[in-house]
Amino acid sequence: MERAWDAEAWLAERPAAAIVRGDNIAVTAGLPDGVAALVYLDPPFNTGRRQSHRPLRAVRDEDGDRVGFGGVRYRSEHAAATGYGDRFEDYVGFLRPRLEQARRLLDERGTLYLHLDYREAHYAKVELDALFGRECFLNELIWAYDYGGKATRRWPAKHDTILVYVKDPASYRFDSAAVDREPYMAPGLVTPEKAARGKLPTDVWWHTIVPTNSRERTGYPTQKPEGVLRRIVQASSEPGDLVVDLFAGSGTTGAVATALGRRALLVDESPQALEVMRRRLPGAWVAEAEPPRRARRARP
Repeated sequence: MERAWDAEAWLAERPAAAIVRGDNIAVTAGLPDGVAALVYLDPPFNTGRRQSHRPLRAVRDEDGDRVGFGGVRYRSEHAAATGYGDRFEDYVGFLRPRLEQARRLLDERGTLYLHLDYREAHYAKVELDALFGRECFLNELIWAYDYGGKATRRWPAKHDTILVYVKDPASYRFDSAAVDREPYMAPGLVTPEKAARGKLPTDVWWHTIVPTNSRERTGYPTQKPEGVLRRIVQASSEPGDLVVDLFAGSGTTGAVATALGRRALLVDESPQALEVMRRRLPGAWVAEAEPPRRARRARP
């Protein structure tokens, strides 16, 4: 059984990784201002459909049609589906209080990364301009990939948008030297020394999704690759800093942050997400937050 979420206990213990199941508004309400160097938000994209994934698993079966090591026969079957609803009548209204909490949690040199797709990114940017100030906008990052359906009646959508805002445009963390470099697309046009060193990524990131046979693969829908989060954590935080993810999902942010010597606070409402994160971060401090109380109706 998980302990009850207690912000004061978490602050006192300072675990390397903490996983909290509960509403992110309820969890963040008890946290002090300015505790985080970096907040990464990967909310539902408002696709209008349910996001789900049914991973395959191997089951021993003497009559199975597949043969493994030592002649053991087995069959493949789908495990239980994981997923969540992804439809909002007022998406910006859902997002606004979470953006307000994210900004409050950032320290004076902190940075927010908001990960969306083409459906809501433009509305979210207007909201962030109002909340942070347009002068605090740092980047619009494009994560480009190549997977999924091939539309024939429009240009196929093959990228996500990550909006980057800083708390103070005059003083914020950004360590380009710490970021993993990438190969030149035309290495013959630069010196051999530059080609060997690679180049600093631009605001367009070509990076594959998590492959089906990858060691990273957790089976959680919408899982993001470690390479994308690694760039974010390397650039906008330092060892010992706190990295917060309020829609933690499969826990990629926590896995990357702790591997890089940062602390991580991961929040998600989903019981499936909690189980995936516990397997991925077996030594994490785990808690459950009470749901926010609804206002009582006045008696007639």
